[in-house]
Amino acid sequence: MKKIFKIFTALDIALWMISLTVIALSFALSPSRDYIALVASAVGITSLILVAKGHVAGQFLLVAFAVFYGIISYFLKYYGEMITYLGMSAPVAIASAVAWLRHPYKKSSQVAVATLTARKLTILAALTAAVTVAFYFILRACGTANLEVSTLSVATSFFAAALTVLRSPLYAVAYALNDAVLIALWTMATTADTANLPMVICFSLFLINDIYGFICWQKMKKSQKLDGAHDTEARPDTQNDDA
Repeated sequence: MKKIFKIFTALDIALWMISLTVIALSFALSPSRDYIALVASAVGITSLILVAKGHVAGQFLLVAFAVFYGIISYFLKYYGEMITYLGMSAPVAIASAVAWLRHPYKKSSQVAVATLTARKLTILAALTAAVTVAFYFILRACGTANLEVSTLSVATSFFAAALTVLRSPLYAVAYALNDAVLIALWTMATTADTANLPMVICFSLFLINDIYGFICWQKMKKSQKLDGAHDTEARPDTQNDDA
């Protein structure tokens, strides 16, 4: 834990603490006092901060968040969310953890940022389209509430999760889009029951943290590129392979 906290800047800690405070306040003011939602939100926010720093521990926490969120979604009949997070997001987070552990930046706790090629992006777009169509019919058969928005959530979530495995900074942009969809989805649930308001607040915080994650990864990418250039200058005869 000490090693993990050493990678946090003052801004990281401030954003983390503010997010946790807002989550705690929304829980305290909620009439339902949903403890699963409280734990899920706290775990989710912590995972986003770690992922923003390129630390693999964030992926393991995402698995825990997926389990808690899947339980919450089940009781709201958001079967798309339940299937997506338990059947896709959790396994992909494990795959991301393996990929990140295999590609550390210079044997540090930080993952090596990769470049997303046009070929990979094309294949990913095709897979996302196929998954979206398939899940639309699956979710319709399950009687999923707010079917269209739930299907859009599956699409953005799959796209974002795959970009995380590929170690691309664009993962944060895709997750920010997913957050926007989830804010809309849980706002619909809140109109029926105000006890769901903490989930709207939760994903609003996720949106802020994912935007911050994109900024962090852009800085990581630039820093690693400059560092690699310096290494090449120091060892002109050494060929630099892309991680």
